[in-house]
This record gives sequence, structure tokens and C-alpha cells, in this order.
Amino acid sequence: MMNLFVKSLSESSFIAILLISTLLTGFAYAYELTDDRGVSVSFASPPTRIVSTLPSLTEAVCAMGHCGSLVGVDTNSNYPSAVNSIKHIGGGLTPNIELIVSLKPDLVLMSKNERISQRLEQLGLKVFVLESVRHRDVLRTLEKLDAIFKTNDAQRVWLSVENEISKAANSVPESSKNIRIYFEVSTGPYAAGSNSFIGETLTRLGVDNIVPTNLGDFPKLNPEFVVKADPDLIVISDNNLVDLLKRPGWQEMTAIRENRVCTLTKEQSDTVVRPGIRMGEGARIIAQCITSKGVHH
Repeated sequence: MMNLFVKSLSESSFIAILLISTLLTGFAYAYELTDDRGVSVSFASPPTRIVSTLPSLTEAVCAMGHCGSLVGVDTNSNYPSAVNSIKHIGGGLTPNIELIVSLKPDLVLMSKNERISQRLEQLGLKVFVLESVRHRDVLRTLEKLDAIFKTNDAQRVWLSVENEISKAANSVPESSKNIRIYFEVSTGPYAAGSNSFIGETLTRLGVDNIVPTNLGDFPKLNPEFVVKADPDLIVISDNNLVDLLKRPGWQEMTAIRENRVCTLTKEQSDTVVRPGIRMGEGARIIAQCITSKGVHH
């Protein structure tokens, strides 16, 4: 009888130890990360079904080697080519909530959009917000993704971006340093400010931005401001060129009269205006524009 009791006790102890060990292993792997809203998000394990609502985040996930984990991307996500076969969930600002839910993601990556993030969370989805406005924000995004995936790829990806920007800067002739550039992001006109990631790229290339810091990152400008500034070079997407030429007084600007306007194709614009892992390629495109137009200070 005593032997049976001891045996039963031993089996019970073994089961208890096994259960505790399993629980501790689970707790040891569980982790919490703070997103760019300041919200703490819990993870039991790295996500394997991800929805991205922003092209730059889609590109970052793929650069970190997790393209295969994407089950949904926004309509504008078109790089790398592998994402073209992934389900599109609508625009980043107005995504199809029902479609996102139907994809059963274990994580939704997005930029700050309180209305959408709250709605998704109300429906039981895990949301992680990442916001990139400056170069350092892109590095932070990569580091956060590293933490989410439990990997160590952020520095590798960022070093590649940095090297490409440096190469682009070295390709700009000394005679073109300090020329004054107007970079139009979209009609309005909305411009890239000096503190934006595009503005920071221009600084790295050794040129000046006519839009001062105090106007903001991507301010809507009075068209007369640009006319008075009379930049040496204008960079704009090709689908905005017709609108630009119709603006009062703009035909008289030196850059337009002397054909110092770089028009970017849609593919080039996508590369340049996304704050992400292709900023180095964007810097190269702008550097080529400066060199091709032969603008000298």
C-alpha cells in the first residue's frame, strides 16, 4: 500500500514538474514591445500571418526576410515583386477592415491612424504602429521588426541603406554642392521640408532645400513662396508636371526656363518618397538628377 502511494506521489510530482516547466518555457518566450503610439503589445511568439498597410513597412518586412509571412498588403505595396501576388486590402488610410479580419492575421503593421487601429483592436486583432518621418525613424522601425521577429537583421539592412546614400553623395560633383532644390511631393503644392527624410537625404547629398525647417516636414506651400525662392533645380513626379506649368508665375522661374526640372516616373517616385529600406536608391535617383542637369552653384 505504501509503495503504491509513493509511486502515485512520484507520478504526480513528475506531471507537476513537467507542467511547470512547460509554463515557464512559454513565459520565457513571451515578450512585450512598445510601438510608436507608446502602446505595449504582447507576443507569445513571432508572428507568421502579417498584414501590412504601408508600402515602406511591406518593403521592410521583406528586407528582413519575412515576405513569406505576409498575407495581406495595401494597394500601393508593389515592391519587391513577390508582394504583387499577395492579397490587397485596400488603401493604407482606408483599408477593407472585413477583408483584413478574414485573413486572420496574428499582426497588423500600420502607421498612425487612430480610427483604423482602434477598430482593428476592437475586432480582436493585434496592431503594431510604426511611424517613419526621418532617417533615424527608419532604423528604429527595422530594430522594432528585429525585436518582433526575434532576429538580428536590422543593422545589416540599415548599413546597406547608409552605404548607398554615401555612394550617392560621393557621386555629386563639387560644383553642384549647395545648389538650391525644390522637391515637390504632391500637388497642392506639398513639398519635402528640411527635416523630413527626403530633406535629410538632400542634406546628405550636399545640396540646400528651399523649404525651411520651421514650415514642417511636408508643408503645403503658397505657390508664390516657390516663385520667390527661385530654386536652381526642381524635382517632381512626371504626373504633376502639367499642373506645375499652369501655376501663375512659375514659367518665369530660372529652373523651368533653363530646363532644370527632373521629372520622376511612378517607379522612381515610389522609391524616393517612401521612408524605408530603399532610401539609398532614392538618394541615387536624386543624385543622378542633379548630375544630369549640370546644375552648378
